[in-house]
Amino acid sequence: MSKLNSALLFRCYIWLTETIYSAGYITRNEIDAKWARNTSLNHHNESRIPERTFHNWKNAIEDMFQIVIGCDRSRGRAYYIENVDDLKRDDIRAWMLNTFAVNTLINDSQDLKRQILFEKIPSGQRFLTPIIEAMREKVVLKMTYQSFNKSHPSTFTVKPYCVKVYRQRWYMLAKSEVTVLRMYSLDRIVELMPTDKHYRLPANFDAETYFAHLVGVSDVKNQPEEIIVRVNHQQANYLRTLPIHDSQQEEEQTKDYSIFRYFVVPNYEFIQELRAQGAALQVLEPKWLANKMSKESKKVTALYEESE
Repeated sequence: MSKLNSALLFRCYIWLTETIYSAGYITRNEIDAKWARNTSLNHHNESRIPERTFHNWKNAIEDMFQIVIGCDRSRGRAYYIENVDDLKRDDIRAWMLNTFAVNTLINDSQDLKRQILFEKIPSGQRFLTPIIEAMREKVVLKMTYQSFNKSHPSTFTVKPYCVKVYRQRWYMLAKSEVTVLRMYSLDRIVELMPTDKHYRLPANFDAETYFAHLVGVSDVKNQPEEIIVRVNHQQANYLRTLPIHDSQQEEEQTKDYSIFRYFVVPNYEFIQELRAQGAALQVLEPKWLANKMSKESKKVTALYEESE
């Protein structure tokens, strides 16, 4: 098998994981048959995955994703995911596999491509693989970054702590040599290169805990507050099926409205989620947020009145 670039190799790891996961148990011959038909990854029309390559991929998957691929001899040497329960409980790995499964299905169904539509994602995902590799090896990255509030890009080194996706954009939480931890949008990265320097991730850092009280990626260091809103009956159905935040609790339900409670950082993204509900939602607490929403609503109304 010819040498694959890192981005394609990463996709091969996910393909093999998803192939085994979706099958439950699958033999090498069955895996090779699927590989032979996979035109999106198997660029050289190989009839099988070489034995050494297969085991290298299997080991890399365990190293990168903590997904253990076992072999059951009683089932004719069928491969399976040993820690499948861990995979089902892990939102990130499950999301990764589900996303790739859909992409694979679409690539294998060319006649349906014009009938399945997706939102476009900025090109920043091309930097995702080197960032993940840097986090795994604890390698400092040299980054050229174009901030929206600066006229020219700047170059500096960063220590990547984690990556997070929000509204079709990938972000990296990292510490540079001049600032504390901050978020960087991958679609604003101009260039990214590994250095020969290494770093240590703080032992007490946990990405899930770090973002626990946050919607989006801004104001990470601010303290969470209790937010109470009233939503009309129809819009409440949408919030029940797609909560704004994990802390969402429905405190009261009537035929006309529902009361929802949150414990979050009232940052820009959270407030935007509230605004998106329009007149269907009213902030009850805290008062400062209710006043802010009211003032901004009046400004919007005034803009339309001026244009009449």
